[in-house]
Amino acid sequence: MHEDTRKTVLKGLMIALVCIATMSIQIPIPGTDGYINIGDSVIFISAILFGPITGMIAGGIGSAFADILSGYAHWAIFTLVIKGLEGYLVGVLIKNHTTVIKSIFSTGAGTIVMVIGYFIAGIILKGSIIISAASIPANLIQGVVSMVIAVPLAYSLSKVKYVKMFKAHS
Repeated sequence: MHEDTRKTVLKGLMIALVCIATMSIQIPIPGTDGYINIGDSVIFISAILFGPITGMIAGGIGSAFADILSGYAHWAIFTLVIKGLEGYLVGVLIKNHTTVIKSIFSTGAGTIVMVIGYFIAGIILKGSIIISAASIPANLIQGVVSMVIAVPLAYSLSKVKYVKMFKAHS
């Protein structure tokens, strides 16, 4: 398979997986018109295994698609930016030296970006700091749960021959 084709297919696959993971479990957050999901776990896995660009593209586009398809289109542009930055940051912090400690640190930083990003977006969309602040605990829970899912999965997947091949070419 041609190198550019391989990279495009990988990014498309990760976009789809982020979208599916985001849509598979959605717990509405009353008052904020948002929801808790596990899509961040796939963003983290994408960034850890395949780097910042794949993490950014998968996180931003996959999550924005999920918002649009789930009836949360008013969040989509914010999600595109927030989740894209989240995936990019995790990938940059990990670089090519993946350890469990580095994975925890980088996904923690990604979670903080997500929480702050949605706090700011909530202020813009809802026009209220108080309403937006109400989403902080739920977003923290979402981030921590996604970390608990992503770090061991990424560590395990990094040992798979097929994933190693894609990682070498990403």
